[in-house]
Amino acid sequence: MDNKEFSKRLEERTRVFAIRTIRLSILLPGTVEGKIIRNQLTKSGTSIGANYREANRARSKADFKSRIKICESEASETSYWMEIIREVKWIEFKELEPVLVETNELLSIFTSIGKNLNY
Repeated sequence: MDNKEFSKRLEERTRVFAIRTIRLSILLPGTVEGKIIRNQLTKSGTSIGANYREANRARSKADFKSRIKICESEASETSYWMEIIREVKWIEFKELEPVLVETNELLSIFTSIGKNLNY
């Protein structure tokens, strides 16, 4: 698979991930705490794909690298919020697990891309 095809597939994957994150956040309780985590999870989970799309339209190599680092950071934050949700048992693990796995896979991908940028 060439870089263009990889980029296209990763854009689609992050868009689908954003939708999955939104659907997961809807399951959070309507308490003050639940609403706070819902907002944080939705913001970080949808930001990954938005920033990756922008990275693919970057004006410079430095802009691309910066956006990729944001993707990595947002994926890490999303993983954090999902770990909190798991630990307080707001969502059954069987529903949370596949999205958490995808979060960590995206984090690994963006960490790898970031480490391989040598400019």
